[in-house]
Amino acid sequence: MTTRLIEVDPERFDRWMMGFAERHGPYDAAEEITPGGVVVSARAADGSTVVATPFAHDPLGVVLVRRGGYAVGLALGDTFTTSKVGTRHVQSRTAAGGWSQQRFARRRGKQADDLVGAVVGHARRVLLGDDESPPTGADGIPHGLVVGGDRTLVREVLDAHALRALAGLPMRGLYDLPDPKRDVLETALRRGRAVRISLTERTQPTQQ
Repeated sequence: MTTRLIEVDPERFDRWMMGFAERHGPYDAAEEITPGGVVVSARAADGSTVVATPFAHDPLGVVLVRRGGYAVGLALGDTFTTSKVGTRHVQSRTAAGGWSQQRFARRRGKQADDLVGAVVGHARRVLLGDDESPPTGADGIPHGLVVGGDRTLVREVLDAHALRALAGLPMRGLYDLPDPKRDVLETALRRGRAVRISLTERTQPTQQ
């Protein structure tokens, strides 16, 4: 038995399940309704199984932060309605010991604080329309978040008081993404919207 995780665009999921049946035979399926969509569990004739978990929150906010830059976006479906991508430099290597190292650490800490502050400001504008306390159910406010980059920096951004309206939203982490650029932001949206499929196959996997 082999198990792997696959990300499939929501628009392609039905076709993917048809392919699963073609490869492994007819299957029995069960569905569970969750806030993120319908989770599908299936078992095919040869014993292969699928657990497919969607992340169907719309609008969807994206926040990516690394020491080299940031990207923030608000999307409806598979399209960003507004976004901001930028670069900020935070030194990552330590200097020699003693007083020089302390000065280096202070400078590095200030750079990280400045980065977090900048991302908080952009996220407040892009995701909350510059309204720190939007009314419940307000139009254009994210119903879910996709985050990625440096875990510590992401946590500091989301813990900011100015973004308290985002607290408690369903969240999908993509911490394997590289430094945020426009194409990385688009990749984060595609992967954030994807149906995550845990596929366990009894037979040798075929190319999909």
